[in-house]
Formats: sequence, C-alpha cells, structure tokens
Amino acid sequence: MSEESQYQLLDKVNSPDDVKALDEKQLPKLCGEIRDFLVDKVSVTGGHLASNLGVVELSVALHRVFSTPKDHIVWDVGHQSYVHKILTGRKDSFDTLRQNGGLSGFTKRSESEHDAFGAGHSSTSISAALGLAEADRLSGSDAYTVAIVGDGAFTGGMIHEALNNCDSNHKLIIIINENEMSISKNTGRFAAGLAKWRSSSGYFNTKKVTAKILGAIPLLGKLILKLLKKIKKTFKNIIYGSNYFENMGLYYLGPVNGNDVDALEDILKLAKKQQDSVVVHIKTQKGKGYAPAEQTPDKFHSLAPVGSKNSGSFSAEFGRYVTELGDKDERVIAITAAMCDGTGLTAFKDKHPSRFFDVGIAEPHAVTYAAGLAAGGKRPFVAVYSTFLQRAYDNVIHDVALQKLPVCFCIDRAGLNPSDGPTHHGIFDVAFLSQIPGLKIYTPATYGALKIALNEALQSDFPTAVRYPRGAESQSICEHFYKEAPLSAGIRTDFGADEKLDAVIITHGRIATEAIKAQASLLESGKRVGIILLEFIKPYDKCAELVIQALNGRHCPILTLEEEIRNGGMGMLLRDSLIKVGTYEVNEFSIMATDDNFGYSAKDENIYKTLGISAEDVEKEILKLI
Repeated sequence: MSEESQYQLLDKVNSPDDVKALDEKQLPKLCGEIRDFLVDKVSVTGGHLASNLGVVELSVALHRVFSTPKDHIVWDVGHQSYVHKILTGRKDSFDTLRQNGGLSGFTKRSESEHDAFGAGHSSTSISAALGLAEADRLSGSDAYTVAIVGDGAFTGGMIHEALNNCDSNHKLIIIINENEMSISKNTGRFAAGLAKWRSSSGYFNTKKVTAKILGAIPLLGKLILKLLKKIKKTFKNIIYGSNYFENMGLYYLGPVNGNDVDALEDILKLAKKQQDSVVVHIKTQKGKGYAPAEQTPDKFHSLAPVGSKNSGSFSAEFGRYVTELGDKDERVIAITAAMCDGTGLTAFKDKHPSRFFDVGIAEPHAVTYAAGLAAGGKRPFVAVYSTFLQRAYDNVIHDVALQKLPVCFCIDRAGLNPSDGPTHHGIFDVAFLSQIPGLKIYTPATYGALKIALNEALQSDFPTAVRYPRGAESQSICEHFYKEAPLSAGIRTDFGADEKLDAVIITHGRIATEAIKAQASLLESGKRVGIILLEFIKPYDKCAELVIQALNGRHCPILTLEEEIRNGGMGMLLRDSLIKVGTYEVNEFSIMATDDNFGYSAKDENIYKTLGISAEDVEKEILKLI
C-alpha cells in the first residue's frame, strides 16, 4: 500500500482549518491514520509514543472547537503535543523529530505560532495558561485559553498553586487527561481520588438552566438560588464527598471518554458556553490503538531511535548498585519523583518495597522528605534527572546542606541530552551545586567509578551528589583510563610521572571521549598532551591538590573541558583553586564549556561541534596554548 493511499485524509490536513472542514463522519478514519503515522514515524526517530496515541481524538477535537493561534492551547510537559504538531502544519518535518536542528519533541514557541507556550517539564501548564488568560482579559480579547494536564502532573504542587490563583472571570478551560500514568503508574491521594469524581454534562446543563430561570425571578430569585446551592452542596457532600475543583469555585465537567471525538467536541463546546473558568475531566487510554503500547504503556512512553544499541546504561547500573547497598544496609532508602523506571529504581522497588518511595512529580518535596529521613537516621538516595533537580534548589540548600544531612543526590542525565534538547540538558547542576558549602560532587565516567562513588556517599556524614550521563559507559574511556580498577574516587591520568607534556586536558564525564580524540590527532603532529579525568570535582581545593600531585612539578598549559555551563562550572572553579595555591597564572588556562548557551543544536551537526567543544575545537585551542 502506498503512503498516499495509506493517509488519504491526513495528506489533506495541513492546518487547523483543514481539520474543521472535515465531516464528523470522517474523523474516526482521520484518527486512525494519525495513529498509523505516529507509529511509523516515532518508531524510526524515537520519541514519546504511548502518550501521543492516547490524545489523538482530543487533539482533533481541540482544533475543531478552538481556533489557534488566537485561542491558546497549552500542553503540560509538551511531550503529548505530536498530534497537535501534525495538525498545525508540521507533518512533513516528522522525519527530523528529536534530531539536531529538527522538530522538537516538546512544544516550542519559536517553532510555530500554534505553540502558545514552550514546555519540557511537568506541572507548568495551568500557571502559564492562567497568565495567558489574564493577559487576554486585560487586553479585552475574547480568546480562550486551554490547558491540557495529565493526571500525573497533578502530583506536582505547582498545579495546585495555580488553581489557588484561578478566579471565575477567565476564559480558561483546564482539561484533566486521566490515564492513570505519568511515566510510571501514578501515586498519591489526588490520583486515587480523581477516579471517584463522577458527573454528567446533562447535570451541568440542568444546573445552568435552573440558575438562569431562578436568577430571573425578581427579588427572591437570587436568594432562592443561593439557598438551593447550599442545600445541594450539603447533600452532595454527604452522598458523594466533596469535589476539589467545585470547592475552589471552578465548574467541573466530566468525566467523558477522551478517545471519543464526538463526545469530546460536545463537552468542549459546553465548556465554551460557560464563559467562565471550567475544568473538563476526560479519561483516555495511553497507547490507544497500538496493541503493544496499550499493554505496556510505560515501555512505549519514550522510544529510542531505530538502530540504537542497547548495551546497558548508567541508570540500570545505578539501580543495581543501590539495590546491593540496600541489601547490606537497612538504613538505605530510595526516593524518586515519578521516575522509578527512568532512574533505574525498579529493582530496588521490587527488592525493598518498604524502603522505596515514589512521591510523584514533586522534586522539592522529594528533597525535603529525604532530609527528614536523614535527620531520622536513614541514608536516603534521591534519584533525579539533572534538569529536574533544578526545581528543588532551595530545598537542597535550606533543608539538606545547611543542616549537613547525609542525603545522596543521584543525578541522572547529567550533561547534554541532544534528542530531548534544551529543556532536558543537564548542564546547570555542576554550577549550582558547586556553590553549596559542604556538598561533595562525584563525576563517575564508568560503571566501576559509579559504584565507588555510591559506596563513598553511603559512608559520608554530609550531603553528596553523584552525577552520571544518559546511556552506556564509553569503551574508549574504560580502555584509556581504567587498565586498573580504582579503589577510591580521585583522578585518573594517562601519562607517566616523568613524561614530557606539551599541555594537559582536565575533564570529567562522557566528554572525555572528545579529549581522547583530540589527543590522538595532536600526537600525529608531534604534540604530546596528557589527560586528567576527574572522578570528583568538589571540593575543588582537594581536586587541585591531586592535579598538582599528578603534574609532579611539570608546568604546562591547561585546558579544562566540560559539557556543562561555563559560568561557575568546573573549569572556572578548579582554575581559581590552582591559582590560589600559586601554581598557575590565569593566562596559562583555557576553559572550554557550554558558554552562555542553553545547548541548542544545529541541523545535521554533532552538538559538541555546534557548541564549540568537539575534539576538533579542543585540538585548535591546544595549539593556541602551546
């Protein structure tokens, strides 16, 4: 079957107007073609599949009922916006999804006027949508703002902060997409309670008509209506229990089948008629229409690109090591913020369920909860992506470090993460953690070094951070630096004690592979450059001492190489420590890092090259130094 015949309707849809022009009888076929398109494309490029399969009908209904870009559609996280992108003229770019310079895997304002707000992290949608709705109200616009929030995002406190700020005078529609999943199964009281709330659109139609009729009765109408509302609420609370949203003064519609496009259109039109802030509760099936994703939605949450090699990962090795620590020490606790599978903690959860805690999408709570556990004599390991730890910075300082509590932050996805892009790069944690007194930062580049770092963290009576990249360890790093297994975390060198060196590269983590390539190329031109691999970076004074010992009296130019932000990063702080002890002058250093850049990548180019920190860039900079 040719592609043209496979997508008979979808080929004709290049804008929201094309979606509106379709007969409602054509919509089920369109939704089926969209699902086939998603499976075909995402299976090749990689990306978030199950969540997008679940919102096909919702995305179609939204673009039939609302008119973007005048109306604003705000997707929480943004990873479930693929269908929205297809319907807003970006279908032909899907071969570049999540590739350097290609279509983003999240919403992105610079990519399309139909993306009202960029996202990549959870629980920001209602705050942003409320801001857009308020801006429209102040400007006299009659536009609608719609926030689509997965029920998993409601475990994040920011959602409830935004709801607390909602009033009844915004043209704001909040859609709760209940699929009982974030990445892993949802946890917590809100998720449990959400499934119990039941009402119908008919009930709300009756409610509105009754209010209109009674309100029109002279003198007594409003008094009668107020009394009836009180009576109704009392009986409803006795029989059904209270509704969180109605108690906050918001209309609540639903739940409705979120995979029924006709039902969705009806309830969205009803929500528009309210001319007020409304919560619409829909129930969708994650992975809908694709049997493998329906059966195991967690495994199809995010697919790797076709041809990717699965040779293990730091996440899996971390999970294995921390489980071993838990076997030996009953004080060991594992905490995750809705990322049990993503951080590799499934093994710990299965082996030590009473000491495993998934707190939902609530990183600040996770950190302070860990602080409380540590104050109670436990040894908590908080597994979190670097980009998500940013949200708990105050808690790390105020609740952990200030009290010198032995919490270990296990920082996954450290460094650049090109497929997810700037929202998921782990380039800031070195700088912001380096500013915190009394916290040690480990930077293992191999599984063996990771195990040593975790062991040392468990024995420490102060806060620690162990940061490691996405994916597997590099064989070139293993072979280059680890001919002998390390006994403790320190530094690794590839040069002899008295070997003559023209320059030295100091680096940490995965980007050491670029240093190795640059070294080999420089050697061909007769330049001998040594490499120092740091297995920890903070405390920097201690790190500087080890570097001086390794140099053994030699005085040669130093280039520091890292894939994190330059300002306040390893290069700047280690340079300052070396200068402080009188060993080096500023002009004898060169610092190569992600320099004042969020890590945007150019089309069809390695991200290291785009950011000026590739092996070729290192080679050129070394030649300038010497």
